[in-house]
Amino acid sequence: MISNYGLTTFCAPPTVYRFLVRQDLSKYDLSKCIRFRIAGEALNGEVYNKWLEYTGKKIYEGYGQTESTIICGNFMEYCDIRPGSMGKPNPLYDVEVLTPNNKPVPAGEVGELCIHVEGVRPFGLLMGYHKDIALTSEAFEGGVYHTGDNVYMDADGYVWFVGRKDDIIKTAGYRVSPFEVESVLQQHPAVMECAVIGVEDAKRGMSVKATIVLSPGYDKKYPKEMEIELSTFAKEKTAIYKCPRIFEFGKELPKTISGKIRRVEIREKDKVKDIERIKQDF
Repeated sequence: MISNYGLTTFCAPPTVYRFLVRQDLSKYDLSKCIRFRIAGEALNGEVYNKWLEYTGKKIYEGYGQTESTIICGNFMEYCDIRPGSMGKPNPLYDVEVLTPNNKPVPAGEVGELCIHVEGVRPFGLLMGYHKDIALTSEAFEGGVYHTGDNVYMDADGYVWFVGRKDDIIKTAGYRVSPFEVESVLQQHPAVMECAVIGVEDAKRGMSVKATIVLSPGYDKKYPKEMEIELSTFAKEKTAIYKCPRIFEFGKELPKTISGKIRRVEIREKDKVKDIERIKQDF
C-alpha cells in the first residue's frame, strides 16, 4: 500500500509494526514515506530498533486517550527518540507522575501519569463523563486528571510506560509490569506477539502468564518444547520473579478495532476455564 500509493505518512498500532519487522522489507519502496507514527499502545523498544535497522526510518510514538489529545510523544522538533519511551509530555499539558495520594514521585520511580487541571481546564481534555458524576469525580480526584496508566519519568523528562493500573501483576510480594515482560519475550524470534497477564495463584497471590502467537516455522514445534525454550530465554533476560510460569499458545490475540490487545478478554476466558475445571473436579 505504501509503495503503490506513494504514502508520505503511515500510522499504525504496534501490532502492525511487529508483523512488518518479520517480513522482507527490502521488497517494498518506502522512500516516499517520510513519517512513520504509532498509536494505540506502547511500542516495544526491540521492534523500534529492528524497524530502524531494516528501513533506516524512525517511528514517532504518540500517547493519548479517548479523553484527551496527545499527552506525550516523540515530537519531531522537540525531542530525540529513546526506543521504548513514549517521549516527552505535550507542552500544552502540565503532566506529573504521582503516588496514589497525589504526591510527586522522584525521577525513575513508578507512579500514575496525571494532568493538573486546577484553574482553566487544559485544551483537548474531557470536561466529564456523560451522565456519570461518580466516574467524573474519580477521574479528577485531587485536582488532577488520572489517566489510569502507570509510568515513570527519567531524569531527562522522558516518559516510560509500565502498564495500566489494573494490569499490574502482584506476585510473591513483587509488582510486575506486563509490558516489561512482553518486551523481553518479544526479543525472541519465535514470538510474533504476546500478552502477559496475572492469574490467581494460591501460594504467590498471582502468577505471571504469557499468551503467545508464534512466528511462522516455530508454530510447528511442540508446545512444551517452546515453553522450555522461552522460559529459559526470559530467565536470562530479566529477574526470575518476572518470568512467566504459565505459557499458552494460540493463533491470534483478541484485539480492539484499533489493534490494541484486549488483555481483559484473556483474563475473562481464563476465569471461565477455572470455573469449568472446578466443576470437573466435583
